[in-house]
Amino acid sequence: MSRKVRSFYIGALAVTGVGLLGMSFVPKAHADAWDKMTIVTVNEPIIAGNKVLDPGTYVWKLLDSPSDRHVVQIFDKDQQHLQETILAIPNYRLQPTGHTQFSFWETPAGVPKAVRAWFYPGDNFGQEFAYPKKLVAQLASAAPVPVPTNYREPEPAPAPQPAPAPEPQAQPTPAPEPQPQAQANTTVAQVPTQPQSLP
Repeated sequence: MSRKVRSFYIGALAVTGVGLLGMSFVPKAHADAWDKMTIVTVNEPIIAGNKVLDPGTYVWKLLDSPSDRHVVQIFDKDQQHLQETILAIPNYRLQPTGHTQFSFWETPAGVPKAVRAWFYPGDNFGQEFAYPKKLVAQLASAAPVPVPTNYREPEPAPAPQPAPAPEPQAQPTPAPEPQPQAQANTTVAQVPTQPQSLP
């Protein structure tokens, strides 16, 4: 191979390598905006979905699904363990802010704060959390507005119904005996057996 061809191949290989290396960083820069990844540190217990999160650091992000952008996943700080998955409801605000914003439901004394909504920086839409009916009853006692619920409590199994009592069956009554019919005087007309000519 000539020196010219060899330097062309080396140059093309170097450009391809740099291009692939540059492309490997693009999804990482896009991932935070796509999945709305937010690192949250809490210093007191909070309720998110159906779980009480203890004080610590958590990673909140949307499920990587193009069809449903309202499924929130909460991971531990290393993203090794999924703590909670929550089906959220769209929530809107008029003015977006430049920082992550959380709002909380008012709760009775002794009950951890319950996350109401999560807004990502720059968005005018966010995720509103719904809660189980038992918790909704507690929150409703302190909240001036209705708390949404989307969790369905398992319905209790219906109590077995006793078998219906058989209805008394009517005894068949014997059919009346046929009465002999009186024969009426009838005359039988003779039908001609030969065809007649038509007019």
